[in-house]
Amino acid sequence: MIIGLTGGIASGKSTVARAFEALGAPWVDADDVAREVVEPGKPALAEIAERFGNEVLNADGTLNRRALREIVFQDEGERRWLESVTHPRIRERLIAHLEHLAAGGAPYVLLVSPLLFESGQVEMIDRALVIDVPEALQIERTAARDDVDADQARAIVAAQMPRAERLARADDVLDNGGSEAEMRRQVVELDRQYREQAASL
Repeated sequence: MIIGLTGGIASGKSTVARAFEALGAPWVDADDVAREVVEPGKPALAEIAERFGNEVLNADGTLNRRALREIVFQDEGERRWLESVTHPRIRERLIAHLEHLAAGGAPYVLLVSPLLFESGQVEMIDRALVIDVPEALQIERTAARDDVDADQARAIVAAQMPRAERLARADDVLDNGGSEAEMRRQVVELDRQYREQAASL
């Protein structure tokens, strides 16, 4: 059974995934795979550099994520083009990773993806778990974590799927606006449910 774990920026997806991992549920992070497909020497990076020029590359030839993000967040057409280049390659690698994890014998595995619904990765999963936090907390955490000002953080949050829509598409919701202990309590309960569901498949 594959559980898709998603949420807006700075909702704590990786922290929650590690809490599941501590209970024996392995996971693959779509962000890590997204980085793999744009490594130097990979076709996707060559296509990106050809379209946007060397300003989206660092001196060592790696992708300058901040420069690229500034371009695509301001232009939806460019964002869609970027997704058309990266999403099929990410999907292919995710399938390989998930098959490898499933072969390890765990009752369920997690696909951690910020763009679970937007990218079509939702078709790869059995249940969608949304990590939810209030928008004000997202903006505060994003500004602190990514070293951007509140306006930039607000723009990043605004560019994502609206919170209400994400919640409407969720099979399960974990409220991560409180303490770590409360988050872990919810993870333990969800782990119990997922193990039961996996056993009945």
